[in-house]
Amino acid sequence: MTHMNGPHPELSERPAAYHCPQDGTRAPVEATAPWCCPACGGPWDLDFAAGAVELKSLAGRVGSLWRYAEALPLDGPPPVTLGEGRTPLVPLTGTVSAKLDFLMPTLSFKDRGAVVLAELARRLAPERVIADSSGNAGTSFAAYMARAGLPCTVYVPEATSPKKVEQIGAHGARVERVPGDREATARAARAAADAPGTFYASHVFNPYFLHGTKTYVYELWEDLGGRLPGAIVVPVGNGTLLLGAALATAELYEHGLIPERPALIAVQAEAVSPLATAFRAGADDPADAEAADTLAEGIAIPRPPRGRQILRAVRESGGTFLTVTESQIRAAQRDLAGRGLFVESTGVACWAAVTASPEVLGGREAVVPLCGAGLKTGLAAG
Repeated sequence: MTHMNGPHPELSERPAAYHCPQDGTRAPVEATAPWCCPACGGPWDLDFAAGAVELKSLAGRVGSLWRYAEALPLDGPPPVTLGEGRTPLVPLTGTVSAKLDFLMPTLSFKDRGAVVLAELARRLAPERVIADSSGNAGTSFAAYMARAGLPCTVYVPEATSPKKVEQIGAHGARVERVPGDREATARAARAAADAPGTFYASHVFNPYFLHGTKTYVYELWEDLGGRLPGAIVVPVGNGTLLLGAALATAELYEHGLIPERPALIAVQAEAVSPLATAFRAGADDPADAEAADTLAEGIAIPRPPRGRQILRAVRESGGTFLTVTESQIRAAQRDLAGRGLFVESTGVACWAAVTASPEVLGGREAVVPLCGAGLKTGLAAG
């Protein structure tokens, strides 16, 4: 596992430690911590008690996700920031609104997690940073590691959108194209991550990323005047946005800031839907699935490492899973473009789901994320 040399300043006055949700293994959050559980190889969770964010205290705070400082696991003024967060909430129908996370600095919601993980990396002072991605996470890490002054290599599948690859390289990151699918890319990156002096900026294995994505829900709560909609609809591949949403709703509820937790409605592409299949079968683990071509490439994950956590989070919220077809994705992208919102094909999956299955909302107010800009991939053919 990864061990880094060199200085590693004190991270925070707030106690935090990695722990494995599968077997209870623990590790301190420091430069020598392994990037995954050394006992089972699974992803880490974080032992961290978020403080209450009082709504009335937010007026006049910094206009980025760092405004929710009490809920974040890193203390002190954050030098790594591009003004991420505070994206608009726009109504689409009488009950469904869209949060425009494609207006983030690198044009995707992944900036929420990348900025927190980049700040952690800056404090750990590694020799190099490794990341893997189907595109959007890679562009986020490339930008934020550049902002942090850290050399970064991003592993991507060979079929990744040329526009995303160009964006990664423009930020100064080295791009490693990997033959094969998204899982082959992850394996290549994880092998490289074991080299001494390397920080593996994994949006799947490192829980600091989830504590960044949870700010999506904190913003909803603030924008809606201290409440949340009855349903939060999120796309799910590796589940980073959904698990961040589950963290935030739990924290807000535990602090008495919302009366009940909203239902989490998870959306997968029908072509690659191991979690939706498992949910419908009442299983605790993702179903067997194979890689397949889909317009929703960003959520086409056959074997998500946090699959058990995702399924549990959806069930505990009283939510459900929906799947969308390729034709529904194409129609949703064009529909949104006709409303003035040009979103990449993965990013329209939730709107495709609620328009195809409106009955799942049961009349509840709902919010869908528009996760990535259409300029990253263009308009889906067909």
